[in-house]
Amino acid sequence: MRHVIALDVGGTGMKAALVGVDTAPSGGTPPVLLYEARRPTGRERGPEAVVEAILGFAAELRELGTARYGAPAAAAGVAVPGIVDERSGTAVYAANLGWRDVPMRALLSERLGGVPVALGHDVRTGGLAEGRIGAGRDADRFLFVPLGTGIAGAIGIGGRIESGAHGSAGEIGHIVVRPGGRECGCGQRGCLETLASAAAVGRDWAAACGDPQANAADAARAVASGDARAHTVWQRAVDALADGLVTGLTLLDPQTLIIGGGLAEAGDTLFTPLREAVRRRVTFQRLPSIVPAALGDAAGCLGAGLLAWDLLSTEVTA
Repeated sequence: MRHVIALDVGGTGMKAALVGVDTAPSGGTPPVLLYEARRPTGRERGPEAVVEAILGFAAELRELGTARYGAPAAAAGVAVPGIVDERSGTAVYAANLGWRDVPMRALLSERLGGVPVALGHDVRTGGLAEGRIGAGRDADRFLFVPLGTGIAGAIGIGGRIESGAHGSAGEIGHIVVRPGGRECGCGQRGCLETLASAAAVGRDWAAACGDPQANAADAARAVASGDARAHTVWQRAVDALADGLVTGLTLLDPQTLIIGGGLAEAGDTLFTPLREAVRRRVTFQRLPSIVPAALGDAAGCLGAGLLAWDLLSTEVTA
């Protein structure tokens, strides 16, 4: 069976799959994953070891595909965090993984016997999957915002994801919503992700409740149970998030706002106050639908498979 390799690299772990080309999505139907696996990135061993772990994992998948389906993968797609130059196939910088200017596409293609490889930014790749086969499949314009350790965004336009002139489009987490506020890792103060990411909510709730091990999920449960302290922490994050999202929708005018990541797992505890907070802030803008992401933590791997499938589609139509 003709198939591709899909690989989603995170800060601590990697998710991978073999995807059958003949089962590529159409009409919003997700691709069929023939095989799935996970590995740690091994970032504690340094950036060179992380790169080797990625290459080695991809090579294992190639061997497995050859053994099971009679031929090696026809292409590969890989999603990585940080700053990514998708045109040149370079992983420019990732603070969590410690690398700089890694020619990831070329290295992977060489390790995989010369097959075509597509490199994508992790959030934009997840957004591609949400747009084609997830929560944004009926929207021509959408903004996908996962709320995790940080906050980023993917701008969906007509079936593709906008990467920007320099590969950094969609960095909504670094919109300053509270000038002079908390210091952000980017060097600014008051960035959205310092207030409304899952990490920020967890930190604030830990301080409020006195439990240093408390996290955002604990905060959500406390809100649902009626804890006034948790409500204060939660509403502060929701208000900051609404300010950032309204800035985004004013610039982009999307049909749909797709909210994902760990914080979105709170369900109505997040979405009910967030929809109301956004509604209160809009004036002339058209209020978009605000919906939860549909694909969960599989979005990056599914998106990487779509990137690889697109390479083969381009070859056929070229």
